[in-house]
Amino acid sequence: MQHKLIYILLTLASVITYGQVNLSMDADKTEYAGKDIINLTIVLELNGSDLVQQTGFQLPDLSKFNIIGSGSVTNTVIDPATNTLITQKVSRIALEPKKKGKIKIGSVLVTVNNRIYKTEPFDVNIRYIVDRRALAANTSNDVYLNMEIDDRDVYQDQPTIAVLRVYSRNMDNLRKVKNIHLPQQDNINVHPINFDKSEIDPSGYGNMPSQVLAMFMVFPNEAGYVEVPGVSASVNTYSNKTKIVSNKVKINVRKLPEGAPECFKNAVGNFNVNVYNASKEKPEAKKPLNVVVKVSGEGNLPDMELPKIAASPDYEVFAPKITSKVAPGTSGMKGEILANYVIIPKKSGAISIKTEQFAFFDPASKEYVDLGQKTLDLNAFSHDQILEARSTVEKVNEYTNNLLETVNTPVLKTTSFKVKEKSKFHWNILLTNIAILISLFVGYLLFKNWQKKRTLVRETVPSKPLGSVAETEKEIRESMKTDINDYFGYLENLKDNGEYEKFFITLEELDEEVRGQYFQSSTPEFKTFLEKHKGSSVAEEYSKLQQKVQMEKYNPVKSAEALEELLKIIVNLYSQISK
Repeated sequence: MQHKLIYILLTLASVITYGQVNLSMDADKTEYAGKDIINLTIVLELNGSDLVQQTGFQLPDLSKFNIIGSGSVTNTVIDPATNTLITQKVSRIALEPKKKGKIKIGSVLVTVNNRIYKTEPFDVNIRYIVDRRALAANTSNDVYLNMEIDDRDVYQDQPTIAVLRVYSRNMDNLRKVKNIHLPQQDNINVHPINFDKSEIDPSGYGNMPSQVLAMFMVFPNEAGYVEVPGVSASVNTYSNKTKIVSNKVKINVRKLPEGAPECFKNAVGNFNVNVYNASKEKPEAKKPLNVVVKVSGEGNLPDMELPKIAASPDYEVFAPKITSKVAPGTSGMKGEILANYVIIPKKSGAISIKTEQFAFFDPASKEYVDLGQKTLDLNAFSHDQILEARSTVEKVNEYTNNLLETVNTPVLKTTSFKVKEKSKFHWNILLTNIAILISLFVGYLLFKNWQKKRTLVRETVPSKPLGSVAETEKEIRESMKTDINDYFGYLENLKDNGEYEKFFITLEELDEEVRGQYFQSSTPEFKTFLEKHKGSSVAEEYSKLQQKVQMEKYNPVKSAEALEELLKIIVNLYSQISK
């Protein structure tokens, strides 16, 4: 019984002692707009002179905020009723959110009398806001552009994704926004991701319908606070054309960590370097060969400084030709960049071609990676060694190839029969070359004989009598008739290659050629002609096609799917008209 009483007293004493320390953290509100400042208040209250605060406030992870100010004050009073010393410490922290959405703020820790106390975590909600700008001409107050950047805390040369959204109370105005111009500034590099318009969201901010117009990557190339300028666009109506500009966004660009290697330039991401010989022939002294330095990976690939081929007394190097194959990735521009160098070995023998040392900063691991130098070892032969290494068949093949290149004809593309170098002896190749030479000689004799016979027949055939005007007009129409299948194939290639401007120029040439077959100079006259001779349905389809062509031609965001559908209509209609 006595032990139970002692246990109860100790439990009550511990509860009383715990209640003498009060720690709390609160925000001034739970929901904020994008530019609002979050004020956190931390309060520690100690009731008793025997309580000692052993540590300061240990703050939670606040990496999703910018700390723009802080302060604290300590008050000490004595409760006259209980003669108890009360110490109260109040700290205030002002935060600026870097991202939108729901953000969790963790617990604050403090140690008092060898006991750790903590606050309860809570969430704050950062709402998306629209920085509304009226149109420049102030003719419409109902269309607004808003640029949204979620991640506003990045390293130098690390990308952040920006989204351009348009808002309007009139849903029809969303379709009139065209001619989007991305921001340009010396301290940022901008690369588009896509200009595909999203579905219209009818319940946007303030119950205004909205639509995503474009997405692009912003690479800041200097540290500090960088302001991304607004994106401009135009609102096209039948009466006028008005310019609108989005809001500006300020991002915090962190300086890259110390300890960068000496060979580090400005590469941020994750990359790999490879060097190889792109020439098919054997390396020969004092003869040029192609050496490619390939940099692949993901990051600021289009904007970084590429590793060059180091100078050496063993070879002469010329300025490279740069080709790039990049596309937007998840953490930067992804793909590869090829630097094609022309190198001339100055001597025969072993030659080592080296690149400059290359290093990059990896934001994922927050470390520098030094790839060092990449080396390509070659053995350059002298001209005599190249000739001695050739077999008899290879020499015959070389003579045959030179002859085929010289005596190429439009009837038979003889260069396609060129023989590649082989390491083994093949009688089939030799016999094939001899047969080709004999066939060419026989074909030449037959062609000359056919020309002589054709000349004799032309001289003996009497001239044709002149026909009627209708017959003459029919002959002229047949001679002017164009093979529109060539146009269809060419338009298909232009669509696949993304050459949209040339696509519509070629389409105009096709329409002009087809109209010329019927001696119709203008589109309205051709419509009347089609209605009389081809039927009203064909004329109506032709009119609809012209309207659709104009809409797609002046659409600022062209897609391969829309042009694919347009090309199907073109092939179907012009095939009917040209029959």
